[in-house]
Amino acid sequence: MLLGSQLATLGELRAAIELTQQALTTDPLDVNSYIWLSQYFSALNRLDESERAIRRAIELQPAAAIQHWRLAVIEILRGDAKAALAAAQQEVPGVWQDIALAQARQVGSDRSAADAALRTLIEKHGTGFAYHVAEVYALRNDPTKTFEWLDRAFKVRDPGITLLLFDSFILRFKNDPRFAAFCRKVWLPVPEEKRDSS
Repeated sequence: MLLGSQLATLGELRAAIELTQQALTTDPLDVNSYIWLSQYFSALNRLDESERAIRRAIELQPAAAIQHWRLAVIEILRGDAKAALAAAQQEVPGVWQDIALAQARQVGSDRSAADAALRTLIEKHGTGFAYHVAEVYALRNDPTKTFEWLDRAFKVRDPGITLLLFDSFILRFKNDPRFAAFCRKVWLPVPEEKRDSS
């Protein structure tokens, strides 16, 4: 699983999926492997497989954090604002629920709720979770604020940056010159410069 996550950080998603699935054959109860697998499938827009993986994680540990956030992300990618919000509301209270709610509300029609959820996220977690604030701005289709918050994430060494090359929200700006510049700044390969663009 760890090698898979390192490969995913470098944008090698198909290899990451293969290694994670191999890990699950020896440890089929490893919740973290299902969570990562869900993330990798989402990045490749294989949303049904992503949902199956995260639902397996939820089945194994129903009260664990992060899992309903991942489910909310899948519903956001499907464009189902109502299902995304419902999943976010089921997340364990705390930072991951605040992230899930801020993200889910961006795709809904209530702009004041979207703004309020973003403000809450920034006020409560803006320093430690700057990367996830950048994701919210990406959902708002605001590249300037997205890259501003990515820079903040880098300054505080937010580990969320390791998600960059398989983050469906941030990758919507992969053709923006600032994306390539940021990849170089954080020592990640620029996707279009890679030999294998898995």
